[in-house]
This record gives sequence, C-alpha cells and structure tokens, in this order.
Amino acid sequence: MSQKSKSLIGGISILGLAGLICKVVGVLYRIPLAAYIGGEGLGIYQKVFPAYNLLLTISSAGIPVAISRMVSHYVTCSDPRSAKRIFRVAAWALTALGAVATVLLIAASGYLANESGTAEAKAGYIAIAPSLFLVCVMSAFRGYMQGHRHMLPTAVSQLIEQVGKVAVALPLAVIGMKKGGPGYGAAGALLGTSIAEGAALLYMMATHVRAKKDFSAIQQDASASLLSGKTIGKRLLAISVPITLGACIVPLAGLIDSFMLTELMEKGGMEAKEALVRYGLYSGMVITLINVPTALAMAMSTNLVPAISAALAKNDRARAAGESATGLRVAVLVGFPCSVGMSLLAKPLLYLFYSSSYTAAQLNIAAELLSVSAMTIVLFTVVQATSGILQGCGKQRIPMYTLMAGVVFKVILNYVLVGIPGFDIHGAPIASLVCYTVSMVPNLYYVVRYTGCRFSAGDLIARPGAATLLMGAVVYALWHFVFTEKTLSAGRFTLLIAVIVCVGAGIAVYAVGAVALKAVKKEDVPARVRRLIWRK
Repeated sequence: MSQKSKSLIGGISILGLAGLICKVVGVLYRIPLAAYIGGEGLGIYQKVFPAYNLLLTISSAGIPVAISRMVSHYVTCSDPRSAKRIFRVAAWALTALGAVATVLLIAASGYLANESGTAEAKAGYIAIAPSLFLVCVMSAFRGYMQGHRHMLPTAVSQLIEQVGKVAVALPLAVIGMKKGGPGYGAAGALLGTSIAEGAALLYMMATHVRAKKDFSAIQQDASASLLSGKTIGKRLLAISVPITLGACIVPLAGLIDSFMLTELMEKGGMEAKEALVRYGLYSGMVITLINVPTALAMAMSTNLVPAISAALAKNDRARAAGESATGLRVAVLVGFPCSVGMSLLAKPLLYLFYSSSYTAAQLNIAAELLSVSAMTIVLFTVVQATSGILQGCGKQRIPMYTLMAGVVFKVILNYVLVGIPGFDIHGAPIASLVCYTVSMVPNLYYVVRYTGCRFSAGDLIARPGAATLLMGAVVYALWHFVFTEKTLSAGRFTLLIAVIVCVGAGIAVYAVGAVALKAVKKEDVPARVRRLIWRK
C-alpha cells in the first residue's frame, strides 16, 4: 500500500474527488429525471428518501465507523488477526441489520406513504428497499478498507453507484412514467438505485478478495491475544451506538421535514400541490446542489476517524493534534469559498440545470432558497470534521448530543417560520443555519480539549475569509456587470459558458489569494500539487 493512500491529505483527496464527481453526476442526473417525471414526480421521489435515509442510518451508519476505528487501531498495533476477526463479526451484524431494515421498509411502505401525504410514494418505498440490505453489506467492506487507510475502493464503489444510477434509473423512470404516471416514474428511478448499489457491492467484494494478499503481509505481533466474538461485539456496540444515534438525528429531522413542511405550508393557505412542488424545489434541487461540495466534508470525516485513532493507539498526541488541525483547516478552506460562491451563483446554476423542467417563477424561488442554504456548507464541513476527530478520540457521544441540540432548534424554527403565510419554505434554510451553528461551536471546544489541537483565528477565519472575499468580489462583478441576468434567457450554452467563466475565475482568484495570504499551508496540499506550488 502506498504511503499516499495512508496519508490524511491523500485519503481526503481520493474520497473527496470521487465524492465531488458523484455529487455533480447526481445533480446532472436530476435534470433529465425532472424532465421525465415532472415537478410532482420529483416531489414524490424526494418524499421517499427521508424514511429510507433514516433506516439506512440506523442500520449502517455507526458500525462501519467502528470497524474503521478498531481495524486502524489493531493494524497500527501489529495485530491484523484481530482486525480480520472484527471485520467478520461486523459483516454478519450488518447483513442481519440490512435484511431487517429492508423488510421493515417494505412492510411500512403503505403507512409511510399515507402519513407523508403522498399515497403515490408506496411503490417508491418498495423499489428502494433492497438497497438497504446491499448498502449495509457493502459498508462492512468499506469500513475494513478504510481502517487500513485504503480509500480508493470506497471511492470507486461510489462512482459505480452514481454511474449505475444514471444508466439504469433513467430508463426505468421513463418506463414507470409511461405505465403509471409520476408515482411509478419515481419508483422506476428508485429501483435503479437499488440495482446500482448491487453493482457497487459486487465490486467491493471482488476488491476485498484481491486485497487479502496485501493485508496478510502485515506483520503479526505473536504476543497479541485473539479477541473473542463477545468482546468484539461489545466494543462495536460501545462505539457504533452513539455514532448511529448521532447520525440518525439529521435523517430524522429530514423525515420530520417531509411530514411537516408541506403540512405547515398548507395551513398557511397554500394549495397542496403547490406545497409539494415547493418542498420538491427545496429538497430535490437546493439540497442536492449544496450537497455537492459537502462531499469533501464526508471524505474528511471518513479519513479523520482512523487517522486520529492510529495516532492515539501509539499515544502520539502531537500527531493527533496535528491531524486535527489539518482537518479543520481543510474544512474551512473548502467550506468558505463553496458557501459564498454557490450563494452568489444560485440563480445561474439553477437556470443552467433545471430551466427545461421548471418555470422561471419556481427557479427564482429555488434561487432565493439556495442563496441562503449555501451558507450551511461551511458550517456542515466543520461539523463533519470535528465529529470525525471526536469519534477518532473515542468521544462519539459528544457530536451526537451537539447535533441533537441543533436539530431541536431546527424543528422549532421550522414550525415557527414555515407556517408564516408568504414566508413558507424560506424558513427551512434559516432553521438549518441555526442547527449547524449550534452543533459546531461546542464541537470545536471539545476538539481543543481532547486533542490538544491549537489553532488561531487567523488560520480558521481571517486568512481563508480574506481569500474568499477576493473571490466573491470577482464572481459578483463577472456575473452582475459582464454577463448580467439577461444571460439567463440567452440559451443554455451561453449560460454554461458564463457559469464556467465565473466558477473558473473564482477558483483561480481564491487559489492565488489563499497561497498569497498563507491560508494554505504545505501540509494541507497533496504531495504532487505541493511540488508544483512550492518548488523549493
């Protein structure tokens, strides 16, 4: 295994790039999907995901992180035999959990569809249910690979998921739309997701077989005692249960939103169909776009858990503090420009991707939502980074409690703001901003407390903030004074060129500004890029 694949920045680069590609493909995928199944179909499609995500999180969120952390610990301590045993025990547990989750979603499909106010969604719940089992089994393989700091298989499997979704889900959505309207169109797309997950699982299983030789080459400490299945089970539960509960909080909030937002808008005087469309605009378009840059946040969290765990296994607190500081710097360096850039380009991005499927009035509403929601990106990246650090330290309960507090604020604010006539769905982004702020602040405090990490306001705010301001000024000037809003109606190709120019100029200005202002440090950059920038 190469040193690069084991390094924090190298791992983040691999997973981050794959995640970004997957997110972009996911956004592009929704363009033809929305065209085929319409705004109502997309609303139904989005209604299915909160319950699915909640069950998926319950069954598979905590154990893969626990596998990664425990495997990293024992591999670092020259005990690969225990690492293999951890994988076997966890794989069986995830297989059982996935099977139970699949059966539960199928059995509850009718109830969930009716309770969400969208009876047509029943077929969609059934179609996506098998992916619960497939993802759970695949998570065991991903966690084991990540514990060895081997991130490429996870990245490739994510790409297979997205490519498979496009290749299979779109044709099935068309077939479903012809057979039974928007409900079956959405179900066809969701069935394609299950098929794509099956392909990704086959790849991970094949990769695991090929990697056995490399993992077997790790030297075994003869004095290490073999862990019993009971001991492994207890440790997996101790680590995974708090992580699972914490990871369930956001999907649970999303499930509550799917029941709550449309109902609150209807109580405010909005027609049911319009409320469903606005919910689809927010959850299907806005959330999808802001999830593109957060892929790197997920990559950071995934890499930080085994990195911190390995450092602490050697009682190397200086390394743990250094890895923590690097993770936080990268989170801010990515989060700041993505938040500001997407907020400034909200309207051109939405018109570029969705103008063929939505009216100008709907796109303008979505742009207003995106301009506010984009500011959650930097908050989310820091929350994910701090959560990964704390989980690596064995303090997995802390991010669970802080995120729970944030979601309580989110639900309360949704109830108050979304029910206001005329304000309606615009209250949801504000509630999310408050949610992640409430979670982020105490997380940062505990990272400092438990890792000894020290960082200055200049590193986390002033320098990346100044570089972001330079970038924002250039992007704003280009869009408002060079291209102007007339470009929105000048044709998709012209709009594409305008967006590429604005984004490209923003990236260039931010990169130069970040280096010049010393917001970027050598250790924050992958080795190959480092040699190009700092030739000495």
